[in-house]
Amino acid sequence: MPDLLTLLLDLHDLPAGQLPDPARDAARSSLYDWLICGRAGINEPVADKLRRFIAAEGGQGVASVLGAVLGAGTAPARQAALVNGATSHAIDFDDTHFAHVGHLSVGIYPAALAVGEETGASADDVVDAFLLGSEAAIRVGMALGSAHYNRGFHQTATAGAFGATLAAGRLIGLTRDQMRAAIGLCSTRASGLKSQFGTMGKPYNAGIAAANGVESARLAELGMSSCADGLAGPEGFLQTHTDDPGRDLPPVGRWLLPEISYKFHACCHGTHAMIEALRAVGPVDPGDVAAIELRTNPRWLSVCNIADPGTGLEVKFSYAWLAAMVLSGRDTSAFDSYSDAVAADPALAAIAGRMTVTGDAGLTDMQAEGVLRLASGDRISFAHDISAPIATDMLRDRLAGKSHALLGPDGGPPATLLDDLAKMTAADLGRVLRGGA
Repeated sequence: MPDLLTLLLDLHDLPAGQLPDPARDAARSSLYDWLICGRAGINEPVADKLRRFIAAEGGQGVASVLGAVLGAGTAPARQAALVNGATSHAIDFDDTHFAHVGHLSVGIYPAALAVGEETGASADDVVDAFLLGSEAAIRVGMALGSAHYNRGFHQTATAGAFGATLAAGRLIGLTRDQMRAAIGLCSTRASGLKSQFGTMGKPYNAGIAAANGVESARLAELGMSSCADGLAGPEGFLQTHTDDPGRDLPPVGRWLLPEISYKFHACCHGTHAMIEALRAVGPVDPGDVAAIELRTNPRWLSVCNIADPGTGLEVKFSYAWLAAMVLSGRDTSAFDSYSDAVAADPALAAIAGRMTVTGDAGLTDMQAEGVLRLASGDRISFAHDISAPIATDMLRDRLAGKSHALLGPDGGPPATLLDDLAKMTAADLGRVLRGGA
């Protein structure tokens, strides 16, 4: 088994012809999802503050910026990556990879697109760079393991920075030795803490990952030196950031990105397996609900099991309230479904009060199982695994529905985008990012 640094360097060197279509399809779907989340986040306070920040810095505009009004809506690549990463994570509705324990697209695509625009790359080149960067970030995340996350690090920012570095370096055309230096520089640059959750610092973490990737790759291109192995060597990133590094990492050629999970509900991702399972049951008369028994992985009990939410935000972390919403036919994909009034709704409270939630270590983070008991005595079993593959056409339809829910029928990226990528450049993608056709 090659060491972690060698795995990343081998990913960097993979010829485009060896990238399989299923993995590329996953990367294209993540592009569409990222554009949706980015456009939906442009009015968030963190996005405005970072746009103002880079406008004050100035620089040569070469890459598109979400929501920008400065100049032609462009900025230096590192600045664009910073703003676009934070903006696309601002509403926390982006993809999750559970092996990586983080969000891939918001840390890697901003770096890939910014450098792609700067270098005149094709849209396919940007997608390939994201794919390889994601495979790198997932492996770094797996190597860091749960001990890293539990210690308080935000892997979207830490592991994600290495993915952004590899994506940027791929598009710049770094040699293997330059890529080694870039990874070493990223090792001394990558950062991001979970203590920022609930503040603007959380989406900022995603922007940091993207900006660090662009910076590390560009400095390596200029010949800036680094230690031989800043990632996995003595006193490197792994040794200093985890007490229990993972082992037996998947080799190059075992594609992990297709296991990514997309958010279709505007609430904690830990609740999505339950929501999907109950959606399959369908709305029922609230008076017919005698009991709801849910089993979930124990880790979620301290995250999204608020039994009596007092605000709309807390509803997003309440199995019981979300189950009541689904069984009542409420839309869990729309942000306005999570008002404070919803938390005080007596009809939802009546259903939620009939729910019990227990931890089951036999279930993964992505699974939920349970039983719906009806007043008639009937029992309806429900189960879902959000890691189960979704057919490409069905996934595109659901992403289009997400775009419609967030941005309206005409506000999101065009539904034909994924069919047109082969004819597009990174500059074309930049125009889509800024809201053009």
